[in-house]
Amino acid sequence: MTPQVIGLIGMGALIVLTFARVPLGAAMGIVGLAGYAAIDGWTRALVVFGTTPFSLSVYAFSVLPLFILMGAVATRSGMSQELFIAANAVFAGRRGALPMATIGACAGFSAISGSSIATAATFTPIAVPEMRRFGYDLRLATGSIAAAGTLGILIPPSVIMVIYALAAEVSVPALFAAGMIPGILLAFLFIVVVWVIAHVRPDWAPASPPLAWRERVRGIRAMWKLGLLFAFAIGGIYSGLFSPTEAAGIASFAAIVLGFATRKLDLAGLWACIIETLRTTGMLMFIILGAWIFAYFVVQTRIPVLLTDTIRDFGLSATVVILIIIAFYIVLGCFLDSVAIVLVTVPVFLPVVTGLGFDPVWYGIIMVVVVEIGLITPPVGMNVFVIRAQLGDVPLGTIFAGIVPFLAADAVLIALLLVFPDLALWLPRVLY
Repeated sequence: MTPQVIGLIGMGALIVLTFARVPLGAAMGIVGLAGYAAIDGWTRALVVFGTTPFSLSVYAFSVLPLFILMGAVATRSGMSQELFIAANAVFAGRRGALPMATIGACAGFSAISGSSIATAATFTPIAVPEMRRFGYDLRLATGSIAAAGTLGILIPPSVIMVIYALAAEVSVPALFAAGMIPGILLAFLFIVVVWVIAHVRPDWAPASPPLAWRERVRGIRAMWKLGLLFAFAIGGIYSGLFSPTEAAGIASFAAIVLGFATRKLDLAGLWACIIETLRTTGMLMFIILGAWIFAYFVVQTRIPVLLTDTIRDFGLSATVVILIIIAFYIVLGCFLDSVAIVLVTVPVFLPVVTGLGFDPVWYGIIMVVVVEIGLITPPVGMNVFVIRAQLGDVPLGTIFAGIVPFLAADAVLIALLLVFPDLALWLPRVLY
């Protein structure tokens, strides 16, 4: 058999193992090892298998547990509640104010969380009871949280962006900068969706009572902790004072100090955050290890080169190819989680995309936006299941129905990024 045929068999085997609920890291490692052996022999395959784990000991990977720890500490210290109060102070008095405040709070929390699932899980018990109390339709209440939760992997710092940057060998600071404008724009588009729903279906979004200016200012002041952490985590990187790892470490330490100083965190809570960080990091590292072994196998198959040559033979334009890849990602997002999608597809599609002249940083942002859609679409829809687990009396169909209008915002952002790639590339070009 040719390496290309072996590669296609391997990818089919990976899909089968994934649906059989084999852990993703193990599935990619098994397929990568067996496929590499089929092409280049067991001796070379075992050498790759034995040496790849040492590749994870590089300094760049230390940024992952540090950003994860910062998000865990910030969540346990109650910063999410303060953000919701501040966002509500901004939007109070408008029809649909609470969903808008939820989106604004999720956007702010994304700047210290880096995880969509964590963002959705954090704001469900905070926002949904309030929206129920004021008579909001559950479709709008849950749909706004599920959609806004996806901002967690687009607004930096983002765990998924770090993973993509390491897999694609691009700059983490450049990728963070590239996600800033699209992330803010998507949050604005989500708010526009709520505004439209509130005017088309006013029974879904009653008007909330207005707040006095003094109360608004008091609520907005509660964001000072977020501002401080963001200054350390992102401002330090962009100013050139810190590397990404140094910024993550300083911001994590600052979050711990703030938690203890405000008496929102104790030693037991800090230990729980450390355990959560270790578990999450261990899971991610295991998946990355399997993905790297699988990537070595994909390179041996020369499938990316074959795809590029096929595209040239068919005479497809670069835009058509990108649209096909986006459609593929949307379908894939219905079955795999975001980490799996990035690690499985980057070795295959990135050479094709860069061969067509696209910037890998821009492509990373496109990938993250499309992966976001997978987080809120069936049958996987991890954000949806996280919300459902905390709202036992709300059917899944209600949440999915509430998500549908927000998908239009994702579609608009993708279209804008295709037409105006500088939405993602301008800020990295200015800063670097």
